[in-house]
Amino acid sequence: MSDKYQAFTDSPLGKLLVKNLGLPNPTKLDRYTAGDPLVQGTVLVGGKGRVGESLPGLLDVLGIASATEKADGERYKGLVFDATGLETVEDLVELQAFFTPLLRSLSSCARVVVLGTPPASLEGSARIAQRALEGFTRSLGKEIGKGGTVQLVYVAEGYEDSLLSTLGFLLSPKSAYVSGQVVRIGAHGEKHGADVADWTKPLAGKVAFVTGASRGIGEEIARVLHRDGATVVGLDVPQAASDLQKVMKEIDGDWLTLDITAKDAPQRIAQHLKDKHGGVDVVVHNAGVTLDKKLANQNPDRFGKVLQINLEAPERITAELLAQKVVNANGRIIGVASIAGIAGNLGQTSYAASKAGVIGFVDSLAEELEDGITINAVAPGFIITAMTAAVPFATREVGQRLNAMSQGGLPVDVAETIAWYASPASSAVNGNVVRVCGQMMLGA
Repeated sequence: MSDKYQAFTDSPLGKLLVKNLGLPNPTKLDRYTAGDPLVQGTVLVGGKGRVGESLPGLLDVLGIASATEKADGERYKGLVFDATGLETVEDLVELQAFFTPLLRSLSSCARVVVLGTPPASLEGSARIAQRALEGFTRSLGKEIGKGGTVQLVYVAEGYEDSLLSTLGFLLSPKSAYVSGQVVRIGAHGEKHGADVADWTKPLAGKVAFVTGASRGIGEEIARVLHRDGATVVGLDVPQAASDLQKVMKEIDGDWLTLDITAKDAPQRIAQHLKDKHGGVDVVVHNAGVTLDKKLANQNPDRFGKVLQINLEAPERITAELLAQKVVNANGRIIGVASIAGIAGNLGQTSYAASKAGVIGFVDSLAEELEDGITINAVAPGFIITAMTAAVPFATREVGQRLNAMSQGGLPVDVAETIAWYASPASSAVNGNVVRVCGQMMLGA
């Protein structure tokens, strides 16, 4: 699917109208291509805290060029500011002192990352100052423009060396449609991430299970996880068997067709993963439906079906996989929520309830999982798929423009975020819900 408005703004007439009428002018976003370096340019680092001195070394491991001082005429692809040392309200002016002279030196689709300390671990003025970082980064995300993104990463003390996978994701084109987000590293006392021998294939030797994998976002998740080295087991309903098999054959994967709401579905899935693959390392609960109606016109069957597919089935499948110890140590469980579960949406009481429930699912398990297993979720906004192409034109246009990037995202944007969670080096990333929405203007 393509964004016809964005194509129009690239035409001579479109450029003229955008300039004279002040219409939205979305930037074509950089996206990652296998074989490319993570960052095509230099990242400038600054700030004074407990992470700053180690940042150049961390970036070097990822093959990212860095600098610690601004050079005249230099343009930067990214900025990383260590704000962990900000302890008073007065200290916050250091944000302005660092960023203001640099913002006009950024390339298009630049990346900005601010590192902080989790406020809950602090008291008094330090807690106030660190909490203020959220307002700063979210506002800067709406100012930066030209396809740039801004994120805040709260790093718990003792987890400074667990930043690699997160920096690699947030500074690269893989995070093209992720902005204004708060990521927490070490929030639940997880072990540090495992070593990754090859950062281009972090999932080599791993098995990934993806539901709803025959098309759309699920298909792209399967393809990206395969690109990163995983053996993918795709699942979908029997009606989608031919499409599912086609995708899985193209990526040398395995497949399973069944209805995830069936009473015996969790047991059948667990048996398949044990018998054919000896277990699973990454579980992605992507399958979902929308049966939209205003609540006044809703009936219990439709309302209940959405809850069963989107929420009850992932909960039951996960419980079975954990009970049978099918999920390997340092495994990953990943849910697909939605911006609707955060901000709500007209006619989507059942869907929004199910997706808010996915966030609750993450919260409920984050501190209970053992053996280095983590659980996180993505919350997509307006993602351009065959399904959204059927949305009425006016509604679709509002959905695509009502974010800081003035455009819809692509299925690969959701898939790249899931691949970051899935990395063996992301063991300290647990209990997070990251929106993939171009920093939508609605919802926190």
